[in-house]
Amino acid sequence: EKIVAKVHSSALFGIEAYPVEVEVDLARGLPKFSIVGLPDVAVKEARERVSSAIKNSSFDFPTKKITVNLAPR
Repeated sequence: EKIVAKVHSSALFGIEAYPVEVEVDLARGLPKFSIVGLPDVAVKEARERVSSAIKNSSFDFPTKKITVNLAPR
């Protein structure tokens, strides 16, 4: 396993913003993209946003097991 990125961001709950630490881990295994750490609805929305951001950046989408951990601080 290899943590390739750790950044600070925020999550919205209503009109309140809460700090969130984002960790991205790449591991060997079948290609899979998972987001963990927040309630189901937030994870579903975040999954689409993160996937879209990677595809629209200059980065290639890795063919590894990708885990994104969204940890409230």
